[in-house]
Amino acid sequence: MVKALINIDEDTNRLLAMIKAQFGLKDKSQAIEVLAEEYEELISEHRVRPAFLKKLKKMEKGRKIRIGTIKDFKKMYSIK
Repeated sequence: MVKALINIDEDTNRLLAMIKAQFGLKDKSQAIEVLAEEYEELISEHRVRPAFLKKLKKMEKGRKIRIGTIKDFKKMYSIK
């Protein structure tokens, strides 16, 4: 575990106190950890692996099936 001495403004202090209370945490360092975890999830959600992008491009170039309109699709699969 790393210990750090940090300077924060009043607004940040209030935010950390609210997070601490909301999650029932012991101290503000745990509130900072919660913020870091939430931020990590936020930024890691939007990353796409290069292998997946290659697969997508391959699919775009591949054979496409034309089904026409919704009416044609329903007729093809006997859907009412």
